[in-house]
Amino acid sequence: MNVSGDYEMVTIPAGRVRLSDRRTRRSWPVALAPYRIGGSPVTRAAYARVTGRRPGDASHASHGDRRPVEDVSWWDAVRFCNALSEREGLAPAYHLRTDTDDVEWDASCTGYRLPTEAEWEHACRAGTTGARYGELDEIAWHRGNSDERSHDVGDRQPNAWGLYDTLGNVWEWCWDLYDPEVYGTYRVLRGGGWFDERWSCRASVRRRSHPTLRIDDVGFRVARSL
Repeated sequence: MNVSGDYEMVTIPAGRVRLSDRRTRRSWPVALAPYRIGGSPVTRAAYARVTGRRPGDASHASHGDRRPVEDVSWWDAVRFCNALSEREGLAPAYHLRTDTDDVEWDASCTGYRLPTEAEWEHACRAGTTGARYGELDEIAWHRGNSDERSHDVGDRQPNAWGLYDTLGNVWEWCWDLYDPEVYGTYRVLRGGGWFDERWSCRASVRRRSHPTLRIDDVGFRVARSL
């Protein structure tokens, strides 16, 4: 684990994951090629260094630089990915179309991007098949142990592939639309957060939010195609 928690990338092997939705009782398999994903959520320090902004400073004045960035919308996360790509001399993965308030993902680019929810779940599970990859109190910050606030990334035990905080601490934005026929542009959130009960901190749990909303228990981690 990088001591600063700054988007250290972990290579994830190819695999297959079955996604499920409790509301609709649907499930569907997804095959995945190898990819890379952040070993932890993006920290406040990393976000500030790339964007010059510190979201939530007024309400999170006591938060340290190694805590996950919160109060960021899906659009904020997409723009961060492009800014980070440009900072590192990579072609941005996203083409932002301001005239239609839309975004197009160029899958041929290897710049930073948000993980798909299938990539997120595959990385979170790290080869396991249960609800969690370990004992919840040892791997995650949740309502029962968080004192109702976020904590520094990397302070709980990682999964078998070296990823920290995939469960608990903050919910994480994914690329996918949640259910466009019912919820329109709402995007997928995964992982559970510091204010959630134990039930929500499971590898399969899905949540949704409007891509413009900023919420105090929502952050993100980055991914890259290989």
